[in-house]
Amino acid sequence: MRRREFITFLGGAAAWPLAARAQQSTMPVIGFLRSSPLNMSIPLVAAFRQGLKESGFNEGQNVTVEFRYADNQIDRLPALVDELLRRPVNVIVANVLAALAAKDATTTVPILFVTGSDPVKDGLVTGLNRPGGNITGVSFVSGALGTKRFEILRQLAPNAKTIAMLVQLDADESVLEQRQVQAAARATEQQLIVFNVNSAADIDAAFAAMAGRGIGALYVGTGPFMTSHRERLAELAARNAIPAVYPLREFVAAGGLMSYGASITDAYRQIGIYAARVLKGEKPADLPVMQSTKFDFVINLKAAKALSLKVPPSLIALADEVVE
Repeated sequence: MRRREFITFLGGAAAWPLAARAQQSTMPVIGFLRSSPLNMSIPLVAAFRQGLKESGFNEGQNVTVEFRYADNQIDRLPALVDELLRRPVNVIVANVLAALAAKDATTTVPILFVTGSDPVKDGLVTGLNRPGGNITGVSFVSGALGTKRFEILRQLAPNAKTIAMLVQLDADESVLEQRQVQAAARATEQQLIVFNVNSAADIDAAFAAMAGRGIGALYVGTGPFMTSHRERLAELAARNAIPAVYPLREFVAAGGLMSYGASITDAYRQIGIYAARVLKGEKPADLPVMQSTKFDFVINLKAAKALSLKVPPSLIALADEVVE
């Protein structure tokens, strides 16, 4: 090889990393934002990546994902949104509290939410079929299932005279759910004691209060705060020998007794598909809010045995999954 050819060869080789970096910098960027901690979002991230992959996007190859977590410190969300907008990102994927913060910050960058509440009542969209603006997403209507969860709890703990309920009243879904459960308790003439929890200290205080009030069963409400503390909630319910029902399967995976609700992981897979459609040019205003249709009733027989509970065969027959 002649010297000039060799120098040309070296120049081309040196340019390869630059070209690769340039190609990477032109990749579309997704901002993934949640109000809860990172460690509680691992299965949701995996499902989101699966939805992207099904639609032809692989992280690091033809799309970049920037992750941000507020660790349940809601006042951090505006600053995290600002970081993503300055990145800049092509689309923001968020849970309901994060989506509301993003909505306050931009009317142009597409925002895709995943929520267990009614996005119209929350003020995210003007309608489900025609969301309008720059926002759409997936609703897994977790809070609207309160009556059904309460009924399941009563079947498993029929002798419970007093039932406790844990809620965080900072979202419409929690308000709706509490009303449903209170109505169901009145209809069955059972005493319901509601504990409003906003921190880990509130959770500990609520269980300490339950110990002296003859609580026979526990209803754990919906929302990202509860989900992010699912391991602690399951642990305390077991330690205090209180049968509990939870809103999502993830609580049972953490050791909880039983759950009834939509699949949040499937909702995040669906939002991955929506993110891909937006990156390909579709507008959020033209994408109707998807409604989750996959609902799971999960029973943990190991947890029931530890509580000396006999699960009725009728409940086992209804279960979509039995953990043994």
